[in-house]
Amino acid sequence: MKITSRLALALTMVATAVVPCSFAQQPPAAYPAKGQSAEKQQADKNACMSWARSNAPSQPVPAQQTGPAVGGGQRLAGAARGAAAGAVIGGVANGDAGRGAGVGATAGVVAGGVRARRARAEQNQAAANTQAQNDASLSHAYGACMKGRGYTIN
Repeated sequence: MKITSRLALALTMVATAVVPCSFAQQPPAAYPAKGQSAEKQQADKNACMSWARSNAPSQPVPAQQTGPAVGGGQRLAGAARGAAAGAVIGGVANGDAGRGAGVGATAGVVAGGVRARRARAEQNQAAANTQAQNDASLSHAYGACMKGRGYTIN
């Protein structure tokens, strides 16, 4: 191998190591259909990856929600609803509206926590769906670029 081709291969390897891949999974496989050399294949992959990143449509992906689901006031709202209902039921059932309000507030906090966890799970699923759409768009753009450069895409 000549010095220039070794240098080109080394530079390509460094460029590949520095440029992270945006795919959650591997990009589509591209097979040379016109006898492209290894150096040409690597250069085409890098160029197409760069082109796909800048031209593929994508949407911002919201951050995954982690930690306890304290939510946007679901527990407080649940406690208020539970206390109101508990006061009414407690007052009618045994004449102790205060105790009924306390029991209702506790149950409301639990129900509010369930709603908060459900909302967090829905947000996380929406974020995962957006990421999957972005990955599919990037994959399609990368494949189109490689196909245009004379590769068979799998």
